[in-house]
Parts: sequence; structure tokens; C-alpha cells
Amino acid sequence: PSAVVLAQYVWFHRAALPGRRVLEIGAGVSLPGLVAAKCGAEVTLSDSEELPPCLESCRRSCLLNGLPHVPVLGLTWGRVSPQLLALVPVDIILGSDVFFDPKDFEDILTTIYYLMEKNPHAQFWTTYQVRSADWSIEALLCKWKLRNIHVPLQSFNADKEHLAGSSLPGRHTIEMMIISLAKSDDT
Repeated sequence: PSAVVLAQYVWFHRAALPGRRVLEIGAGVSLPGLVAAKCGAEVTLSDSEELPPCLESCRRSCLLNGLPHVPVLGLTWGRVSPQLLALVPVDIILGSDVFFDPKDFEDILTTIYYLMEKNPHAQFWTTYQVRSADWSIEALLCKWKLRNIHVPLQSFNADKEHLAGSSLPGRHTIEMMIISLAKSDDT
């Protein structure tokens, strides 16, 4: 359900996407990235280089949606790789439900911080399913000098019970935030 909500946010902001450079991390079936590509963004999809079936899933999604030109890269969170170093500049990073397992949180934010240091204007649009009140990235955001803005689902019509055939929010609690570099006065 997180991908559906993030895709809704992308669609809601579709007028701002033509020509923007978008990277989706942990893309899986790539719904948010494909919506961005259909809206005119220059999209690159990525998933773990250690999970070839996930990368193949991204490629299949591109082909099935008439987007064979969308590049698919193997990027593993927390790892500096030639693919990460060679990435073209990005304006928007997408990630739906990447904050799934707390053991990955720091690796994700390490990668996001690296990308934002290279692209200080970039934003990370992310949705996630709340699985435990004990799981938080707040301390890690401070550590990596990142800030977040909570985005209410109703602000982009994603608070409907049946969004894209999915029962939302229903049994799921989905949150959205935009993460960016903290300004020097944001301590």
C-alpha cells in the first residue's frame, strides 16, 4: 500500500515532473517511478544489486508499461559502488516502504545523505507503513543532518479508504514524509 500512496503523491504533483531527474530506490515493481516516468520525469529505477530478481522485476515493469528506455541499476543501501558514484544528478528520490526493517534504516539514510550531498536541492519523497511505534528514524535524521516534513495523506487525496483498489488506510497506517538536507541553522 505504500507504493500506491507514493504513486498518488507523484500523480498529484505531475505538473512539476517533466524534465525532473528522479531516482527510485528499493523500486521493486516500480509503481511510483513508472508514474513519474509517464508524467515526463527522467527516471532511473534501482534495487539491491544483491537481488537480481528484484532488478528483473523493475525491468519487466518498465517493458509492461511501455517504458523500455528507463534505466535499472543495482544499488545496495549503505554501499559505495561504481553505479552509485556514476549516478547522474537527481532532483527527487522516491522510496516506498524502504523503512521496513530497522536494521536497514542507517544504510538507507547513509545512501540518501550521499545523494543529497551531491545534489543539495534534492528531496527524498518516502512513504512507509507504520509497523511499530518503537521504530523511528528521527535520531538517524539528526545524525545525518537531514530534516523531514510530514505530509498529511489528505493533502494529496491519499486518505481514501479504497485508493487504487487497496484498502487504505483501513488496516494499514501509511505515513509520508519529505526528507532533505538540514540547513546550517537547522540544528
